[in-house]
Amino acid sequence: MTTSASDLRASQRAREAIAKISTGTFINGQWGEAASGARFDVVNPATEEVIATVADGGPEDALRAIETAGRVQKEWARTAPRERGEILRRAYDLIMARQDELALIMTTEMGKPLAEAKGEVAYAAEFFRWFSEEAVRIGGDLTTTGDGKNRILVSREPVGPCVLVTPWNFPLAMGTRKIGPAIAAGCTIVFKPANLTPLSSLALVDILVEAGLPAGVLNVVCTTRASAVVSPWMSSGIARKISFTGSTAVGVRLLEQASQHVMRSSMELGGNAPFIVFEDADLDRAVEGAVAAKMRNMGEACTAANRIFVQRPVAEEFARRLAVRLGSMSVGDGAEPGTEVGPLVEEKALRKVQELVDDAVDKGAKVICGGNRPDRPGYFYSPTVLSDVSAEADLMTEEIFGPVAPIVPFDTEEEAVRMANDTPWGLAGYLFTQDVDRGFRVGEALEVGMVGLNTGIVSNPAAPFGGIKASGLGREGGRVGIEEFLEYKYMAVPRV
Repeated sequence: MTTSASDLRASQRAREAIAKISTGTFINGQWGEAASGARFDVVNPATEEVIATVADGGPEDALRAIETAGRVQKEWARTAPRERGEILRRAYDLIMARQDELALIMTTEMGKPLAEAKGEVAYAAEFFRWFSEEAVRIGGDLTTTGDGKNRILVSREPVGPCVLVTPWNFPLAMGTRKIGPAIAAGCTIVFKPANLTPLSSLALVDILVEAGLPAGVLNVVCTTRASAVVSPWMSSGIARKISFTGSTAVGVRLLEQASQHVMRSSMELGGNAPFIVFEDADLDRAVEGAVAAKMRNMGEACTAANRIFVQRPVAEEFARRLAVRLGSMSVGDGAEPGTEVGPLVEEKALRKVQELVDDAVDKGAKVICGGNRPDRPGYFYSPTVLSDVSAEADLMTEEIFGPVAPIVPFDTEEEAVRMANDTPWGLAGYLFTQDVDRGFRVGEALEVGMVGLNTGIVSNPAAPFGGIKASGLGREGGRVGIEEFLEYKYMAVPRV
């Protein structure tokens, strides 16, 4: 495989962009090294090359960060809502001005195609714009008791110092989706980005500083030992809220820790999204919806279509069309022009996807396209369509987190709903039909927090993002997103 001049230019631009990022701990407005002096490598999953090293924080760094957040909280809570909103708005403008640079950093550290990375940068920025507007809309209430003797004065206050923990798959958007409402509400923050993709988050810190965020409001510690940082935060007695996005297993452990200090908790956890195609669906539209729901971020998304149920009369044709579409997608380094499918984030993820495919095939599934790893460096997996997938296959109950589309035929609407809901998770679901009544009926029957009706994309900063059952607690984005960072205070005032 030869390297083109354009590839070399992209690689040089990436190195220059990454070289500008501060890669230490960020506590009380100052960059520094971890107390231990340790650092860890960040690897480009398309080339398996080390692209940066980052300070590897530990308990001492964590305690300094949470103590700073606690000390600054009261002063920050007293700032004017407009001031907080204008900081976020300036940060939005800075992100958009640096969209190309931030997208290249993201592509280099986690692999998604450059065009998709640019889309995430714009999506991430929008959370700051959205919550810049919500900051000045924090409301209250003044009413009178039924007997007319007292006034009921209700106000809203920031919940207090917040622990924010984000995953690697959307390294910029997951940060802004949590940081935005916390800043808007007047909360201080301790933030642990994912160690696989810390660079986008660290670049965001510099942007917030430039936008005027005061020292101590945001404190950041990256680490390869999550519990060494997060556990001290949770047990400190200073933090009043935890907002976590990641696996259900880790979320459960954090909820157990949060219970010790009765902390407010927001959890966006695992998913096992059903994608239902009825026989009356517009198949071209359904195929494109499946591509969007399955292939966004190479399938590495909690909202990804994990189980595709297709009504039997159209199952074979849908599988054929989807295989043609996925089989034609260009696989390569996300920084290369024309790439549609980048690498998975690490070798472990690649092995898991192959094991799930092998298990499904062993249990009777047929490979229509893909099913293998391309012969090239990097953690790549070919876009794959499987038909006749058994209910016993592991990928029916585990998140695939890769570009694999398992298709299962069904006969009746009731059967589709039953199979769709036969999971402990309930984040997102999708259905395609041209029958309006069926669309609402099935959408209401799906046990999920978000439904895509004739669309494969549900995420939007203006909409409440979150799930039910084992997929989590609380919502991010939309009008309710800031509520997760606010407390009610009621004051009784006698009428005299």
